[in-house]
Amino acid sequence: MIVNYSEQKIITGEKSIFLAGPTPRDKNTISWRNEAIKILEKLGFDGIVYVPEYSTWKPKADYVDQAMWERDGLSNATIIVFWIPRHLPNMPAFTTNVEFGYWLHSGKIIYGRPNEAEKIKYLDWLYKLDYNEEPVDSLEELLKICVNKINNNKINMKNMIY
Repeated sequence: MIVNYSEQKIITGEKSIFLAGPTPRDKNTISWRNEAIKILEKLGFDGIVYVPEYSTWKPKADYVDQAMWERDGLSNATIIVFWIPRHLPNMPAFTTNVEFGYWLHSGKIIYGRPNEAEKIKYLDWLYKLDYNEEPVDSLEELLKICVNKINNNKINMKNMIY
């Protein structure tokens, strides 16, 4: 497994996962992506994992550079995993809402959130409407589904709009 952080050049490959969701805004908030990487390692995922954070916490110096890296990673990803552990005020996920709506019709998202996530009813409703699936409430289960879809080539790209 190759972990591709946002201070690195985008790596392309046949199998890849973009870990979309809220990013900590301070160094005291632990990123959920650390746990996701550990789970993917345990599952034996052998592709690229796009992580839209620096490998060591630091504020983003260039907003446009970060946004372009994310756009490239999202475009190249085989599957976009949206895990939204929204908690106000330290994990608001406002940009995540926009990304979710933008990529919803790509056919390549998988969505989940913990049951205690805040203000996610609309995202739940959209996902159910467009994918006819319930949001997954466990990060480990979400990633198992993701790896299974990639390994069995079960990505539904029929609704792509870009």
